[in-house]
Amino acid sequence: MPKIEMYTTAVCPYCVRAKLLLQSRGLIWEEIRIDLEYSRQSEMLERSKRRSVPQIFIDGMHIGGFDDLAKLDTNGELDQILENSKDVKK
Repeated sequence: MPKIEMYTTAVCPYCVRAKLLLQSRGLIWEEIRIDLEYSRQSEMLERSKRRSVPQIFIDGMHIGGFDDLAKLDTNGELDQILENSKDVKK
């Protein structure tokens, strides 16, 4: 299973949508709440070069926010990323 990390806040509707999309695919993720752990916000900024949430990483690869995730899902590219992740871990 791929390692999915998602930087979020409690009041972010796009975070909720991203979690629902991942959940619908049977995936699990580590949620990093930057509103509870303020130091993680600078970590997110350093890793993603973005200030908005969510910021999503799959096996360390920056996917982007919800719109980026949804686009990858619609185009079938998310399946490729997840499949490549399984191949790497075999």
